[in-house]
Amino acid sequence: MSRRSIAPAACVALGLLAGLPPAHAGAAQVKPSVRVTLAQLKEGVLPHQVIAYGTIGPSSAGRKTIMAPVSAVVGEVYVRLGEAVSRGAPLVRLMPSPQTAAAYAQARSALVVARHLLVSTRKLVAEHLATAQQLDDAERSMTDARAQLRAFQSLGASGSNIVRAPFSAIVTALTASPGAIVTPGSPLLDLAAPRALVLTAGVVPAQAGEINAGDRARVTLIGGQRSVAGRVVLRGEVTLSGSGLVPIEIALPPGRFMPGEMGEAVITTREVRGYVVPHAAILVNSSGATYVVQAVDQIAHQVRVRIVDSHGDRNVITGPLVARAPLVLTGNHQLSNGMRIRLADPRSRGARR
Repeated sequence: MSRRSIAPAACVALGLLAGLPPAHAGAAQVKPSVRVTLAQLKEGVLPHQVIAYGTIGPSSAGRKTIMAPVSAVVGEVYVRLGEAVSRGAPLVRLMPSPQTAAAYAQARSALVVARHLLVSTRKLVAEHLATAQQLDDAERSMTDARAQLRAFQSLGASGSNIVRAPFSAIVTALTASPGAIVTPGSPLLDLAAPRALVLTAGVVPAQAGEINAGDRARVTLIGGQRSVAGRVVLRGEVTLSGSGLVPIEIALPPGRFMPGEMGEAVITTREVRGYVVPHAAILVNSSGATYVVQAVDQIAHQVRVRIVDSHGDRNVITGPLVARAPLVLTGNHQLSNGMRIRLADPRSRGARR
């Protein structure tokens, strides 16, 4: 090998030993970058919602139990369980029981006796053989006997008595059966007004404090698709002993549900304001802290944030965000602070300059 060929090779070897790049030692090094898609950072509001499950039934104002007014024998039942009845429709025919018939007969006899006593006392007073006090007592006895008889008559003790519906309703319970003897106050049947239905649900105490009467709700039948609007009419102040939940009642529009159906209620208690971002923009670091990545002049910046609320695929976050800088949506998990960003779509308008 000639000296001319050895000299260049020696120079290259010395350069390598010195840590210098060979032929392109002066060329600029290329910094790593990640290809991403961006989205504008926007302020907005999301509804804060509480979900509750329950059963549809009549409200306390639209519920009535028909009870036997006196001891009676059930003669005929005109309705069936689940039947819709109009106001004034016959429900049950009651016949006086032997005890009621006897009590009614005694009341009639007492009235006859009181009437004769009054007449005779008036004659004695006219003949100065009775006092005014005795006349007052006779008149009082007459009044009491007449009131007792009228009370029995109003309760149907004088004969056959047909119990009628006090309002248009649905028969939700039926305990009366023909031939049965019922005592005063025994339940015969339950009625529910179909135009006054509510969803009775329960929520945990921590969520119940967020709910107030008048809050809007969307109610959907379990397994159904369509939802209807309702409003909270009652939030309980105690927990139910069996479940530990706080009772909630939601008024429903008429004609849309039937008593006994199961429903889900999504109750909107308030609106939360902040930066509204897609769920894909939020990451979690190794210490469990949440953060997002913003593109500031095509450079990645990780920003610690707090999730205030969420609704579906959207979240409300707060933190030291740069309002003008867009969020990185795809490729954000590959970025660290200071890395350069390449747009998947160069025409993307997500970034602001």
